[in-house]
Amino acid sequence: EFFEHQIHWFSVFNSFMMVVFLCGLVGLILLRTLRHDLARYAKESEDGMDLEASMQGIGEDSGWKQIHGDVFRAPVNLVMFSALLGTGWQLLALVLGVILYAMAGWWHGAMYEDRGELVSTFIVCYALSSLISGYVSGSFYRQYFTTPKSEQSSEWQKTMVYTIILFPFIVCSVTSLLNGIAIYYDTISAISMVVIMKMLSIWIFVALPLSVVGTVGGRHWSNKGEPICRVNSIPRPIPAASWWADPSFIIPMTGVLPFGSIFIEMYFIFTALWSYKFYYVYGFVLLVYAILAMVTVCCTIVAVYCTLNTENYHWQWTAFSAAGSTGGYVFLYSIYYFFYKTKMTGLLQVSFYFGYMFIFCVALSMMCGAIGVWGATLFVRKIYRNVKID
Repeated sequence: EFFEHQIHWFSVFNSFMMVVFLCGLVGLILLRTLRHDLARYAKESEDGMDLEASMQGIGEDSGWKQIHGDVFRAPVNLVMFSALLGTGWQLLALVLGVILYAMAGWWHGAMYEDRGELVSTFIVCYALSSLISGYVSGSFYRQYFTTPKSEQSSEWQKTMVYTIILFPFIVCSVTSLLNGIAIYYDTISAISMVVIMKMLSIWIFVALPLSVVGTVGGRHWSNKGEPICRVNSIPRPIPAASWWADPSFIIPMTGVLPFGSIFIEMYFIFTALWSYKFYYVYGFVLLVYAILAMVTVCCTIVAVYCTLNTENYHWQWTAFSAAGSTGGYVFLYSIYYFFYKTKMTGLLQVSFYFGYMFIFCVALSMMCGAIGVWGATLFVRKIYRNVKID
């Protein structure tokens, strides 16, 4: 009855209305603002205006048009960005697989009946989804090296290594610290060497080969992703932006609405994790998961549009960071939950709580960042495909 409380249904309805509002906002940008910009530019071109006057006229209303020669430039630190993007999509597939497996409880039994079944499911799904991380990172990195000459300076092997070790390094660093504390206090929470060797074997013999195969497949089987607009050889200088359009303001503001769509569900999930209650309404999680994805995409598109209007073409990192800021708000909420909803004391409990919450929020940030970049990429390619470049 705790998880079927009326507030649970209200939170889903509230999140759904937020999706409707944000979809309408994105539709307003696409159907009115952009269409007006494109129609004005086409009309000026048909009237025989010279190129300089035409560009000057459109620039007054839509700065995004001015950076068509730089918007498809490779993001700064392409190797790390590709690894983060691949890991984010892997975690998206991982969470979706775990939710669907949990919903199939009528087939294999309820998830909470067997101790450790949830953790085992996460480990197996993570190993199998490594194919996705390799494919996404490899294909994304490949699209910026379309000629044999550019391939000579490619660092795709480095990208593959980063993708393979990025998230495991974060998890192993935190869990090693927590395991050391557990061993010091001589608790049953300590992970035995046998379990560590089993998990290492799964990573070496399953996750690692699948990630390599995915990277090679992404490099050779995916589309090269030719840019819609030709990229200039010399980067365009980025003008100073107003405070409301600066990435330092846009990035934290973007994560507010996605967090607002899930924070009530976060309370129920935290209660299941730290207050010894069995969570069994997995249909709610799947619905909130879909709502979070839609809200994140819509908010990221608005953030990228504001960024491009200031003639800032570094939109990839802005999109990833803006969407990923949701994880930061969830971590802040976990701090509030710790002080006001739990009664944990001592180094052991505090370290375990914040250690696992840190892993949870980092994973959530990567997931939201990946889905946000996907939505922003579709948006950017859509608006520049309709621009006539002389």
